[in-house]
Parts: sequence; structure tokens; C-alpha cells
Amino acid sequence: MRVSKEQAARNRKQILTAAARLFRENGIRATGVDSISQGAGLTHGAFYSQFESKEALAAEAIRLALARSKHVWQRMAERRRGSEAFRSIVAGYLSPEHRDAPGRGCVVAALGPSIARQPRRVRAAFTKELKDAVDFLAQLVPGHEPSRRREDAIAAFACMTGALILARAVDDKRFSGQILEAAAERIIRGGRRGK
Repeated sequence: MRVSKEQAARNRKQILTAAARLFRENGIRATGVDSISQGAGLTHGAFYSQFESKEALAAEAIRLALARSKHVWQRMAERRRGSEAFRSIVAGYLSPEHRDAPGRGCVVAALGPSIARQPRRVRAAFTKELKDAVDFLAQLVPGHEPSRRREDAIAAFACMTGALILARAVDDKRFSGQILEAAAERIIRGGRRGK
């Protein structure tokens, strides 16, 4: 039975969404085509009709996850302006809710270390989307000098992801919360200086 273009597009979106979630929850290597197909509610045939390989899927799923995160930031920025938007993004990123939802959270914090061991195609997709996210964040970082704002955005995002990784790794919720709070406060306070 032939699948319509509309159904094929829906299948593709379901596979990408399931893969992005499962990769963040379990890692790329530990997530097989079986679990992705099952998570999407589809068959292996549907998977292979959409993607030539798991590598191709990983590149697109990472692109999708980073683009969705950036979209969340954009919505936050629309509701607040300038440094208020920056503070809101940092606070949301370094929240217990984000920490406790790795499957729906930031792909950088969930997969960053393992991305370095992925094929070039996956790393290239990750790099492009990460640069876009940093460029967006740089528009919100306080300050007047564009090159300095981009540097500050890189440093802020690196601290945000590092803090989230640590907060997820420890087995003490109180300490985990302290990691999130301390990092958020330092990033926001550093951003307020404006330079």
C-alpha cells in the first residue's frame, strides 16, 4: 500500500520527534532503529523509507532539537526585551524542570560529550545549529560591542550546559539545585555588567 505525501511527512516528523527524545534520554549509540520505530509508532519500513541510515536520522534529529530549543528562546524573547529576555532564558534553562526532563530538554547538555564521537555529518549539523543558537543568545546579552556580546554568549551557554550536566549527574537533589542556582546567578550577574 502506497503512503500519501502527507502521511509520509507525518511519519517523518514522528520519527524525528521520537529519535530526538530517545537520543537525549539514552544517547545516540544506545538508541536503536527498533526503539525509534516503536517510539514513533511506526514500522522499520517506515523508518527506512524516510532515512538512509541512523547517522542521517541523528543529524536531522539534532538539528530539529536545537531548532526547537532556539524557538523556545525566541518565544521568551518576544515576551520580554533585552536583558530581561536573557535572564528569563538563563533561569528557564537552569531550572529543576529542565534538569528533570532530559528527553524534552537541551540536546547540547544531553548529548554534547557524545557528539564529539559522532561522524562528521552529525557534528556538522550540531555545529551549525549551535552557532545559530549562540548568535541568537548574543543578541540578548547585555553590552554594546557585538564581538564581545558573542563571546559572552558563548561563555554563558557553555556555563549553562556545564551546570545542567553537573546538576543531572549528582545524586543529591539539594546539591543539584545549588548548582543550578549558583550558575544562573553568576551568568545573570556577569551579563548585567554589560561591559
